[in-house]
Amino acid sequence: MKKPKYLDIYEQFKKMIFQGLYQENQKLPSKRKLADNLKVSPLTVEAAYMQLIAEGYIYAIEKRGYFVAKRVELMMEHDATEHSFSKPKDKEQYAFNFETNVVDTTLFPNATWAKLSREVISENHHEMLNQTPPQGLLELRLEIAKYLELYRQINIHPEQIIIGSGSTSLISMLVELLGRHLNYAVEQPGYKKIEQLLKAQDVNLDYAAIDRMGLSVDHLMNKKIDVIHVTPSHQFPTGIVMPISRRAELLNWALEHHAYIIEDDYDSEFRFQGKPIPALQGLDQNDRVIYMNTFSKSLAPSFRISYMVIPRHLLSRYHEMSSYHSCTVPTFEQYVLYKFMNGGYFERHINRMRNHYREKLEMIRDLMSSEPWIKLHGDEAGLHFLMELEYGLNEEEIEKRLHEHHLHAVVLNKKYRQLLYEHPCLVIGYSGLQKDEIKKAFNSLLQSIKPLI
Repeated sequence: MKKPKYLDIYEQFKKMIFQGLYQENQKLPSKRKLADNLKVSPLTVEAAYMQLIAEGYIYAIEKRGYFVAKRVELMMEHDATEHSFSKPKDKEQYAFNFETNVVDTTLFPNATWAKLSREVISENHHEMLNQTPPQGLLELRLEIAKYLELYRQINIHPEQIIIGSGSTSLISMLVELLGRHLNYAVEQPGYKKIEQLLKAQDVNLDYAAIDRMGLSVDHLMNKKIDVIHVTPSHQFPTGIVMPISRRAELLNWALEHHAYIIEDDYDSEFRFQGKPIPALQGLDQNDRVIYMNTFSKSLAPSFRISYMVIPRHLLSRYHEMSSYHSCTVPTFEQYVLYKFMNGGYFERHINRMRNHYREKLEMIRDLMSSEPWIKLHGDEAGLHFLMELEYGLNEEEIEKRLHEHHLHAVVLNKKYRQLLYEHPCLVIGYSGLQKDEIKKAFNSLLQSIKPLI
């Protein structure tokens, strides 16, 4: 499209003003004179001058003409070059990546999701375009409540469920709900993202040690903690499943100290031995547990749909807050997920993925069974486990070898590892690896860290 003539005039005058060719309060040519010189309509010149006036470059005095406005130079720090933008570093490419924040998307029911999306657009287009309740779509909260009662032994009212777009929005809301004056704590070692989110909320943050049964309640007794974040079903990163005795101790501690427990049940759907372990919230009879879960592991990280279940006595405070809060998940995605759960697709998808991951895990166990110097921990549940290496290399040497072989796996910090296991440990996520590359990936890993005999 051809640029209007008035813009050429506007840009030329702006350039001359910046270059100092026109000084402050200097008069500009009259509209008629400039129009004659440029062979354009006086209206074109007027349009250019009006734009310059609108942006504050010039001003008009009736019957006298147009004048250059006052100029204020922008100041610049002497070391401004140090703050210039730089191109972000490209993500390092690995031969194999044993990261823990991915899922296997090959079995995602794309056709079903597309069909349900079309149904929502067709059947729910009015509701989809209107505002969602702050807590999230009621229909979806009803489905989540049914799912929690059936599979996690959690009996709650849908009113207690709050839907949000991942941990960031929910943690922020929770801190506002409970108060920044409280003392918060996370497991150590623990989920780094939660630690960073709580730090960003500017709360008093402490750390609680774990032992081979999970969070150490004895360690909590020596601290002043009001809110503790825990991962009892599959501790991150150790994979420890908290036994019932420790769960009871933790609930008793919360009651005695009037504290809250944030139960992060992030990958509880994937248990491969025995029945699912009941959630801590399901055992709680005193409303001290705030339950959190996400669809990032069961569907895909990009969905960014999470939820939390708050105690009934916090509802009135939440409703006060909800007057200035909005649900952070698009209504469209909530409707599709509601239909996905209501139609039984979610349950079938979870069963299919559980079998798929179990088959992967069995392949890995078979490969490791011929290596007596390797011991697996926390592999009975979840999508990651610890690999203990029972030989002479230390953590630094293992990291060096992984780097040399272009492999990525997190080496558990020695300081925390020594509280649990004698030898160095790798945190191994296997969910992102395809079945046909499992053997090659783990053989490469073994080759890189194998003892030199």
